[in-house]
Amino acid sequence: MKIIRGLQNLKPHLGSVVTIGNFDGVHIGHQKIIKTLVNKAQIMNLPSVIVSFSPTPQHFFGHAQATLSSFKQKHALLTSLGVDEHLLINFNASFSQLTANTFIHEILLDKLKVKLCLVGDDFRFGSNQTGDFSLLQTFNFEVEKTPTVLYNLDRVSSSKIRQSLKKGNFYLANQLLGRKFSISGKIIHCQKQGRTIGFPTINIPIKRKISPLLGIFAVNVELNGKIYNGVCNLGKRPTVGGETILLEVFLFDFNKQVYGEYTKVIFKYKIRDEQKFNSFLALKEQIKLDVKNAKFFFGL
Repeated sequence: MKIIRGLQNLKPHLGSVVTIGNFDGVHIGHQKIIKTLVNKAQIMNLPSVIVSFSPTPQHFFGHAQATLSSFKQKHALLTSLGVDEHLLINFNASFSQLTANTFIHEILLDKLKVKLCLVGDDFRFGSNQTGDFSLLQTFNFEVEKTPTVLYNLDRVSSSKIRQSLKKGNFYLANQLLGRKFSISGKIIHCQKQGRTIGFPTINIPIKRKISPLLGIFAVNVELNGKIYNGVCNLGKRPTVGGETILLEVFLFDFNKQVYGEYTKVIFKYKIRDEQKFNSFLALKEQIKLDVKNAKFFFGL
C-alpha cells in the first residue's frame, strides 16, 4: 500500500474508488467497508484509496481520544486488506474551513477523479459538517452507503472498543476488533529499577498521546517467534515519579538481553488499576501479588 502524505504529494489520478475515514483500530466494521472498497476497485480496474486526516478533526478541535492502533499497526492492517493507496491530508486551520462542496470539487473530483465513493451511514464532512451522503449524491459519480455492522445487536464502533478496553473486557474488545488487542514496539533501555527489586522488565515506549487502557495486566508476549507469559504495568509509574506512559513487562522464567528487538504484547486480563506506593518495598510486595494473580490466570 502506498502512503501519500499531504495533498502536495498527491498526483492526479485517472480514476479511483474512495472511502473517507480515520479507521482507528480497523475493527470488523471498518474491515467490511474496506473489503467492499477493494472489491469494487478491482471490478472497475481502478485504485482503491482511503482518505484520512492527520491529525484527526477530533484532535484538532480539542477532543482527542485514545487511539486503538499505532500508525504502523494500522498501515499493516490496511495493507493486509489489499488497499492500494492511503492519502493522509494535513488537517489544519485552513483545511478546517474548507466547505463540503470545495472538498468534493478540489479533492474528490479534480485530484482523485473519483468514480465511486463509499461512506458510512453517519458520515459528515466539510466546515461545520455540512456535507453528507445526500450532498455526495448530487455529483457525477457513484455513491454507496455502507451498512452498519452489528455485534449482539449493538453497532460496532471504535468508541465501544475503547469502553470495553477501559473496563478490562478483552473478550468483547477482541470480538469487535476481529483480533486480539495488542501493543507492539521496540524494546528500549530504561532506568532498570525493576531489577533492583527482583523484577527486571522489558520496556516499550507508548508513542500515542492517550492510551486506551491503563493498569496492571496479565499478558502474552510474542518475541523472536516465541510466546511468553508475563505481567505488565501500562502507565506513568507514579511510585518512581514517571511522567510519560510506558509499557513495562515482567516475563516469567525469562533471562535474555533483547534490547532493540521488536515485540508484541497481547492483553489477556486486567489485574488492577495503577497506584502510587509509599516505598519501593511496598511496590515490591504488590508486584509479588500481581505476579501470583497473573500466574493463577495462566494456570501456572
